[in-house]
Order: sequence, then structure tokens, then C-alpha cells
Amino acid sequence: MVMELILALSKGRIFEDTMPLLEAAGIKVLENPETSRKLILPTSDPGIRVLIVRASDVPTYVQHGAADFGVAGKDVLLEHGGEGLYQPVDLHIAKCRMSVATRAGFDYETAVRQGARLRVATKFTSIAREHFGKKGVHVDLIKLYGSMELAPLVGLSDAIVDVVSTGSTLRANNLVEVEEIMDISSRLVVNQAALKMKRARLQPIIEAFERASLAKA
Repeated sequence: MVMELILALSKGRIFEDTMPLLEAAGIKVLENPETSRKLILPTSDPGIRVLIVRASDVPTYVQHGAADFGVAGKDVLLEHGGEGLYQPVDLHIAKCRMSVATRAGFDYETAVRQGARLRVATKFTSIAREHFGKKGVHVDLIKLYGSMELAPLVGLSDAIVDVVSTGSTLRANNLVEVEEIMDISSRLVVNQAALKMKRARLQPIIEAFERASLAKA
């Protein structure tokens, strides 16, 4: 009997960018998560299924063994902590950056230099805390889960820490990127127990992902 493998993916850009990597491993997802109501999707390999979960939940599903492997952004993994996860490959997909942004006209450099206490809205509280801590800047972190750009506009915060791709959403809301914290890309993550128990099944997929991702680097 063939051991089943479960892959955890989130909808959107990561799903789309992972499809060519899966195909390089000879696996094709048979349904589109944007049009299907199913949360467990079949693939061309009857021994592999795909779980569709929130991006922030991928590491948790893999860590606890509900999925054998998954694809998650560096931002999500840093917030999660990466406990219990093997991260063999930077896939070089879903590239973006983590940045600080403020209202246009806000004097961020002066505020930081003078050691003012900043109010920062973000869902990436661990990343923000570490970044400002290294700079010696005191911050009051306000945890939000969406519409981050609103916070400076309505006076909830002085700045936001968020993922930026093109910057068009910031510009549309009269915000400016004032500091880049780090580059972000997505990683392959593997449950450590699954890697031991299902190595014969997982290793060829990991190697195919690695070969395909090197072409993107």
C-alpha cells in the first residue's frame, strides 16, 4: 500500500506559483481552489492530496502532522517560529518584501532618530518587535489582521509593518514605504516525523522542487 502524502497550500499567489514546481515533480492538482468549494483537492497522483488552508496556518498543519509538507512564506514562518519544521528549500516564489510604511509627509527619520515612541500596526508582531528592538526604538504594537493601510489614515498608528509587493496599495492610500526590513520568498516546509517515515515518497518531490526553484533563483 502506497503511503499517502498531504500537501498544505494557501490560495492565491503561493498556490499559483507552486503549480509549476509540482508539475516538475510529475504532480498536477486536478481542481482549482478558486472555483472549487472543496478544501481537500485530488491530484494526478492518487497518493497525494492538497489541503487548502489560510497562509498563516500552513506551518501549524505541517508541524502537527495534519499535513506532511507545505509551502509558506518566510514572513509566516518567522511569526510561527518554525518549531518542528524542516525547511529544506527556498523556492524563490511569491517574492515580496517586509517594510515599514507611514502616511505621506510623516517624518519617520526624525521620529526614529529622536527616540520617540511609535505606534505600529501590524499582524507581524514578532518581526516588528525584533526590527525596532535592534534599532533601539520604543514601539507600541497594535495587532491587526487586515486593511493595515487604514491604521495611519485614521490615527490608529504612526506606521505599519506589512508585506509589500508592487506598492500600489500603499500609493492608492497615500502611504509611503519608508524602510525595508527584509526580502520575503516562500519555503518548502516538511514535518520532521514524515521526513523519517515517508522519506522514500518525499525525497523525490523535495529534489524536484529544489531543481525547479534553482531555475528561478
